Amino acid sequence: MTHHCLSRRQLLITAGAAAGAAVTGVPSFAGAGGKNAGIAEPKRTASFRYCFNTGTIRGQKLGVVKEVEIVARAGYDSVELWIDGINNYIKSGGTPKELRNCIADFGLTLENAIGFAPWIVDDDNERAKGLEQAKRDMDMLAHIGGKRIAAPPVGATEKEGLDLGRIAERYRALLELGSKTGIVPQLEIWGASKNISRLSQAAFVVIESGHPKACLLADVYHIYKGGSDFNGLKMLSAEAIQVFHLNDYPAEPPREKINDRDRIYPGDGIAPLTQILRDLNATGGQKVLSLELFNQNYYKQDPLEVAKTGLAKMKAAIEKAVA
Repeated sequence: MTHHCLSRRQLLITAGAAAGAAVTGVPSFAGAGGKNAGIAEPKRTASFRYCFNTGTIRGQKLGVVKEVEIVARAGYDSVELWIDGINNYIKSGGTPKELRNCIADFGLTLENAIGFAPWIVDDDNERAKGLEQAKRDMDMLAHIGGKRIAAPPVGATEKEGLDLGRIAERYRALLELGSKTGIVPQLEIWGASKNISRLSQAAFVVIESGHPKACLLADVYHIYKGGSDFNGLKMLSAEAIQVFHLNDYPAEPPREKINDRDRIYPGDGIAPLTQILRDLNATGGQKVLSLELFNQNYYKQDPLEVAKTGLAKMKAAIEKAVA
């Protein structure tokens, strides 16, 4: 297996890679009336960074180096990797330093990683193992130059009734581990979880953890699947959501039967993306919008075309929201 990475400059020369994709200063929300009608109001701006979750091309089984290359060639400015992909890279002879250099050479940042450590479970022994797994993952990410890691409710999906106060305590313990490495665990909402499926539940845990780095990882699909109203996003501060998984969902199958594999490109479904993006923008701060899909049809397609199409769809959704 090769661990060599072309730089973004080399890609631009050899493959005509798309230009960088950070979005800042997009004009939006110009004044429309009232006592100051006719006077040009300062235009508010959207501040989103485009990121690509490699789960979107996971089915092509490319390996982490090729995934990073595709993300750069498609024109994104950041990437979300999966812990198992990083582990496979290291097992095959790669090093964290090499991967860090690879990501940097492509001009990308590693905004988040997807891991599945069972930090939340009731069983003390299993939770201790989960925290140890999370510590290893975060140590590794720190050496690669990562910033955050997902903290989904692994082990708290099927059995309901976990006390949210205890979950907050456990989340704080996870955050304390993260603070030793500089990696921030983001409490992830899972729509199918019996305990952390709603925005209100995640917000409670984040607040009650009492930790200054506490934040949540939200997702269009998961908010819909869990039954929360998207208007709840207005209640969250700039610091509460730093990374947001962008996707869409179709009218069929219905909410109770919809699954991860039913996710589609932004704008191709019925999600109120314009409202969602405007509300996220209104909370302030810069948000990382990460395309995360698990669509079997996309897994059969050319991964670069999937990544490019996703970026185009994301840009179109932003432009519509801030028009």
